[in-house]
This record gives sequence, C-alpha cells and structure tokens, in this order.
Amino acid sequence: MLLLVGVIVVNFLIIHLAPGDPVFVIVGEYGATPEYMDMVRANLGLDKPLGLQLLYYLKTTLLGDLGYSFVWQEPVLKIIFEFVPPTLLLMGTSLIISIFFGIILGVWSAKAPDSFRDITIRTICLAGYSIPVFWMGTMAILLFSVYLGWFPAQGMRTIAGPLSGLSYYWDIVRHLILPAAVLGFAQLALTARMTRAGLLEVMGQNFMITARSKGLSPRRILYGHGLRNALLPIVTIIGMQVGRIFGGALLTETVFGWPGLGRLMLRAVGTRDYPLMMGMFIVITVMVVAANLIADIVYALLDPRVGDTKSR
Repeated sequence: MLLLVGVIVVNFLIIHLAPGDPVFVIVGEYGATPEYMDMVRANLGLDKPLGLQLLYYLKTTLLGDLGYSFVWQEPVLKIIFEFVPPTLLLMGTSLIISIFFGIILGVWSAKAPDSFRDITIRTICLAGYSIPVFWMGTMAILLFSVYLGWFPAQGMRTIAGPLSGLSYYWDIVRHLILPAAVLGFAQLALTARMTRAGLLEVMGQNFMITARSKGLSPRRILYGHGLRNALLPIVTIIGMQVGRIFGGALLTETVFGWPGLGRLMLRAVGTRDYPLMMGMFIVITVMVVAANLIADIVYALLDPRVGDTKSR
C-alpha cells in the first residue's frame, strides 16, 4: 500500500508540473475566451491548489475510482480495461518467446563454453540486448512486411478481414507474430545469459559431481539436476523483466500500430489527459508488482528451502 501511495504521489507531481495545459488542448487554439477557459478549468477541478488536488485524488484512487478522462469523457478504468487485453496478449506472447528461446540458447551456450557456438549465441544476445526496440521493429517491418510480405506491418487485425471463426483468430496471430518476436528477442538476451551463467556455476558444485559418480546420463544430469537449480535466479530475473517488457511494449505498440496501452499512453500524453495518464501508471505499477509477487511464489515452489526459511 505504501508503495502504491508513493507511486501515485510521484507520478501526480511529475505529470501536473510538466509543461502543457490540458484546458488549452480541450478548448482548442482559437475562439476561447479567458472566462470560458476558467470555467472549463473549474469543471475539471484544475482551479484548486495542487496540494488539494493531490489529496482529493489520493482519496478517490484508494477507494477504487481513477477519475474521469478529460478527452474521452468516460471513466478511466473503463478506457484502460478496453486497451489492456491487446497489451497483455503482446506481452504474454513475447514473454513466452523470451523465456523459451532464452533458456534453450543459454543451455546450448553452456554445454560448450568458449566454443564457436557459445561465442555466436553470446554475440546474438548482446545484439538483442543493445539494439533499441523501436529500431529493431522498424527494420523488421522493412524486411518481413515491405520486402518479403510475410507479415502485416500495422494493427491487430485486417480492417476488411473476417470478424469471426478461425480466420479471425489467424488474422490476429499473423499481426501478432512480428511485434511479439521483436519484443521477445529484445528480452531473451538476459534470460539466455543468466541461464548460461547459472548452468556453468551449478555444473561445478558437489551434488553435480555426485550425480556423475552415480552413473546418471549426461542429459539427466544437465536437465534434471543442473537446469532446475540454475533456473532459480532466472525466475527472479523474469519477474523483474516484466517492467522492462512494459516499457518495450509501449514502444513496440507505437511502431507496429498495436492497439494497446502504448498507443493509449501516447494519446493521453499528447492531449495532457491527466486522469488517464495517472490511471495507466497505477495499473501498470500494480501489474508489475503482481508479476514480481508471482515470481516470488514460483521461486518458493522451485526451492522449498525458501518457504521453510520464511516460515521460521
């Protein structure tokens, strides 16, 4: 709760102290008298001192009311919930891609350290971690959409496409593949590097030597004993990556025209829609905290010693 209150206060002050006047955006550039602008400002509650605005917003937010959008003229929660599913679909798919391929690349790299394969995988991971998501997305559109024509370049579905049935879902999948792959590739680098480092560290420990002395197969030693123990720190990293994936998703959605929270945030910032911006920051914060909580629970399930320590 204290973390949420702190996030609300900081975001509120940053947004309200930033340059720009939402009233000017709402009434337009021409034809608005100062009296009319004062009336609009009073209706929006922007005529009160900033401290009183903050206290009122804290009170309503903690009661579950994120306010009313200046521009959309609808409740903020209703607007956000309409745009959350596409973002969760994009993030979930990219997270699966980053975890699955990141662990595979990390295992391949650790099986032959300092070999040509290891150096190649590490170079690919370094490139994925270093290249900005928006630039990677632009290059992916040029290659796979413009030149090769394999995937659509923009949107979540074809405008004149099917509205139901398997064709409808296949159309969404075709639009999803490119942005999810770009976002997932940008995140798998850290997972692969952590998997490699964890496996190399685990392979030299005593219990691994004991497993070899028992005559277990190399495959069972690697996956049954080594990878399971090496995954423990990776679970924590994956939970921490959710915040980075959110940031990458906002950029990816803008590049690919994906109708999620990224485009909604861009519109909210452009129109100085304070309640909508604040509501989005709060929802994103809650989702990131929830993801880290889930990561802690999974960590405790994988390593019972964590749960025993906490219970004591």
